[in-house]
Amino acid sequence: MSSGALEPGQLLPPMRELAARLGVNPNTVAAAYRTLRERGVIETDGRRGSRVRARPATTGREYIRVEVPEGVRDVAAGNPDPALLPPLAAAFAAAAGQGDRQPVLYGEAAVEPELERIARADLDADGVPDGPVAVTSGSLDAIERVLAAHLKPGDAVAVEDPGWGSLLDLVPALGLRTVPVGVDDDGPLPEGVRAALAAGARALIVTDRAQNPTGAAVTATRARALRSVLRQHPETLLVEDDHGHRIVDLPLHPLAGTTRHWALVRSAAKAYGPDLRLAVLTGDAVTVDRVRGRQQLGPGWVSRIVQRAVVRLWTDGAVDARAVAAAYGRRRDALIGALAERGVAAHGRSGMNVWIPVPDETGAVARLLHAGWAVAPGARFRMSAPPGIRVTVSALTEAETEPLADAIAAAVARGTARGHV
Repeated sequence: MSSGALEPGQLLPPMRELAARLGVNPNTVAAAYRTLRERGVIETDGRRGSRVRARPATTGREYIRVEVPEGVRDVAAGNPDPALLPPLAAAFAAAAGQGDRQPVLYGEAAVEPELERIARADLDADGVPDGPVAVTSGSLDAIERVLAAHLKPGDAVAVEDPGWGSLLDLVPALGLRTVPVGVDDDGPLPEGVRAALAAGARALIVTDRAQNPTGAAVTATRARALRSVLRQHPETLLVEDDHGHRIVDLPLHPLAGTTRHWALVRSAAKAYGPDLRLAVLTGDAVTVDRVRGRQQLGPGWVSRIVQRAVVRLWTDGAVDARAVAAAYGRRRDALIGALAERGVAAHGRSGMNVWIPVPDETGAVARLLHAGWAVAPGARFRMSAPPGIRVTVSALTEAETEPLADAIAAAVARGTARGHV
């Protein structure tokens, strides 16, 4: 499969036939097929046999993207507005100066004490249960380490659908199985979570706010419903991603502490810049201890210079969280309102993205590109969810809102008309 000798969609030989051809026990072939299936490389359809997946689960969804030609406005990338990111030079200069005076050597603490203190105070203020703190190289790094700390290949993980494309790639890359759970504006649907856990999912990953791509944010009512479901499955590994911290003005309603093992991660990427590669992780003592232990055998720790720079950014008030949240909110609301005036439904309660259901995803993306707008195809973010497109509004100007809404409405209308032919 890696060399291309077996192509996507190609039917594999029956297990007994392959065993006879290779001169091995059929159980050996069955075990190999099972491993490939658990890793998302092949799929089995009962008596129809096994075949190479049309798009192997380990294929990066980043490849499902639109190449942005010169002159086309890019509202697909998912980046924060550079104008709302703080300058980093002074913070890093101060952190480097401290490092010159007090070099960090092998054997020292992996977490900067002041960063741990501030992070824990913020978590306490948001009602996150008490727990130790670790620092990782971003949210995805934290989630990978937490999943690896508790799960084994073949285990099922309930994930939001539509959801973060990188996460939808990560889970099968770890040899785990994804179980899609529907999402509305208030977060994961409780019935979907209940069904996934009842069917054997060992873990649940929830985005608390600024869900990518829909902008969903878990409300107090939804949190109560989800906690009720989780109490019936106390052995579930719960992972919460609060990457919207400091760019969202909606309150956090954490689910943490409802199950035996849990983790909550907050990244600095959206508020302070993607290149910082720093996230704060807390959780139950066993989970965080396992993450720290495995981290010591790999990178060891996230640079204390980076940690000290982030502390300086926090304490200097480099980011006005309310102003940033308000700026993104105005841009989201303006586009959603303009689309509503044109009869197009859209979603985006929080964060920097707007999700727009469309009848013809490929056609809508192509028509918008022709009209001068590059949007993200929904296929990057969904499994069984209906088609859609994602628009990143982080750097969308007021003057661009109406023309973009016109283009989206025209693209959706043409797709709907074609669907009735």
